[in-house]
Amino acid sequence: MFTTVEASSTSCKPVRGAITSITPALRRLAAEDPTRSAIVGEDDRLTYGDLYAESRRISAALDRLLPASAVDAEPPIVAVCLRTAFDTARMVVAAEAGDRILTVIDAHWPVPLQTQQLATTRASAIVTDAPALRGALRAAEWPGLVLGLADLGCADLDLIGPVPADPTPIAEDAPFLLLTSSGTTGTPKVFLKTRAQYAANIDVSRRHLGTADDIATFAPGPMSYSLTLYALFEVLATGGRLHVADRLDDLWLTSRVHDEGITRLVTVPAALHALADAATRTHGRYDGIELIVTGGAALSADARTRITAALPRARAVGYFGTGELGFIGDDRGGGEMIRLYPQVQAQVRDDHGAVLPPGAFGTLWVRSRSCSTGYLPGTTTTSLTDADGWASVHDQGRLRDRDFAFVGRRGDVVTTGGHTVALDEVERAFDGMPDLGAACAIAEVRPALGVRIALVVEGEGPPPAELRAWAKGRLAPASVPRRWYSLPELPRTSGGKIRRAAVAELIAVGQGRA
Repeated sequence: MFTTVEASSTSCKPVRGAITSITPALRRLAAEDPTRSAIVGEDDRLTYGDLYAESRRISAALDRLLPASAVDAEPPIVAVCLRTAFDTARMVVAAEAGDRILTVIDAHWPVPLQTQQLATTRASAIVTDAPALRGALRAAEWPGLVLGLADLGCADLDLIGPVPADPTPIAEDAPFLLLTSSGTTGTPKVFLKTRAQYAANIDVSRRHLGTADDIATFAPGPMSYSLTLYALFEVLATGGRLHVADRLDDLWLTSRVHDEGITRLVTVPAALHALADAATRTHGRYDGIELIVTGGAALSADARTRITAALPRARAVGYFGTGELGFIGDDRGGGEMIRLYPQVQAQVRDDHGAVLPPGAFGTLWVRSRSCSTGYLPGTTTTSLTDADGWASVHDQGRLRDRDFAFVGRRGDVVTTGGHTVALDEVERAFDGMPDLGAACAIAEVRPALGVRIALVVEGEGPPPAELRAWAKGRLAPASVPRRWYSLPELPRTSGGKIRRAAVAELIAVGQGRA
């Protein structure tokens, strides 16, 4: 017996009038309400009228300049590596407005990693204001175009030529965005998203995640993080106002939420503890928040309890999904179960590919309009989809009806002493422990003795005896960590997610304090 959870009869069909680009919304609001704010930074602001006009000028400049690149790609790939979230957002809007593929590179990455990303993506041009990267590209005689915002400002329109009144329609199945996996469990993989796939995501945002006309959304943090980048698309495509910040801690260190009338927040679960503390200290500053949308990691019971106590009028929703697969579901059903969105078909398979019965533990496979079709050749040997269009990033868990219990990503689920242990579950057991900050569970492989579970805490933390006692009261014996380490700081992605593989490497080379 096996089980495949089907989508509703109409949800897998393309949505009539679905927004496959943010340009139509920009054009409409530029005509109907040109003074409405579109993108708001700490010290800068662009209205829909100004943003639409600027995006058309910059897009025309790119069309004029890109043929001069020595990197031949069709459609051309334009990388954006700018130091502020505000400038990155404006450049992304302009790059999206034409028949090209865009990718965002973190301006704070080490230069070797930035240049490696450029080489991997075969970008035709990069728009950057990072001096070290510009110098490295000149020294390496990189064949692509290195541009700055000033080069695309179109001050001399005679060099650019006439700007088209309206953009040329682009096919819905055309790829327009190049993304990478987060790399929390290994080397990031590269994949493409089409306009139709993002339209399916935006439809979910409109129906389930609170995007709507003139809603003020705050999404602090680098635009290189897919959570923040997607917020730009979902907000502008639905006529909202996106408020951006270069740093995540602007959420709790500034009064922007109150001063700018923010009602919707998009962030990572790790930010909610600091937000709850700030809301408790500064009475009234965050009372305007009505909806908190989190992604990138599970929203723990402890974080939900704390944010509910601090902001009782705000509703928190944690969505489950990946860049490759799009939105899969959210925790609106309560507890730690993920309720699948209506457009998602799902099944759980064993290691041999056989579909398992309800409640059995295995690998989640999904099929929906938001799924990418595969990874770019040369970036990984891992397959994303099978011959029937089912896709998986090897999330592990159990499926009952339309509820999925997420246990962890493959690599996060290990076998020790004949028992299966989910490292995510080990970490969740420590939620709410006094004096404990961030923690990461890892599997140590010992040649003679096999696998043992270890917990790595950030900073000092409680002593091992207290950690062990806490774990024994909440975990099965096989899941209780056998070793305890501390690091001054846990490695994280640009979006704040702990990089488990990097933590394990530091412990393996002796950098952790036992």
